Amino acid sequence: MSALTVDHSAADGREWEDLVRIWQETDAPEGCKVEIIEGIVTVSPPPSNDHNDIADLVQRSLYEVIPKDWGIYQTLGTAVPFRAGLYIPDLAVAPREALRVRKGNYIPAAAAELVVEITSRANAGHDRIKKAAGYAQAGVALYLLIDNWAPGGPTITLYGEPQGDVYRVLRAVRFGDPITLPEPFGVTIDTGEFPVG
Repeated sequence: MSALTVDHSAADGREWEDLVRIWQETDAPEGCKVEIIEGIVTVSPPPSNDHNDIADLVQRSLYEVIPKDWGIYQTLGTAVPFRAGLYIPDLAVAPREALRVRKGNYIPAAAAELVVEITSRANAGHDRIKKAAGYAQAGVALYLLIDNWAPGGPTITLYGEPQGDVYRVLRAVRFGDPITLPEPFGVTIDTGEFPVG
């Protein structure tokens, strides 16, 4: 992973625009993910086959229950400017209207109904701590963290009820156990097929 630090003493107004411009102009190899995490532009390699497999399984479950005017996006930028962040979650569920009212290549994170992050060895800390705080502070109602690299073994944690930059843990299960998302999803995801490690 490479990083470029930008002064973000006030990540709003001009500083935010400069940060987004650098993000947009970062030349990364195809398939790499470019994000802004706490004012640092980061580049991550393409995800592993296991990672993509898990994303597909979750996406298939979600498509069975979401309204027709919502989409599931794999490369949608979600902006959290007050934390100097612009994340690309592995899956973002948002109303299509959120993408159509804003030109460009990101939406306010608050427009997402659910974000899903699937950790890799290199980014697990960002997903567990920095992005969780950013999504919570933005008011994203549900955050599903699929953590193949958790210290106690592969786990899936569903966060909700954000207060400030903290979520409440709604459910936590090990790989192989089902996890149920509350309404407006009302779906149980079978994690028995999730590849481990």
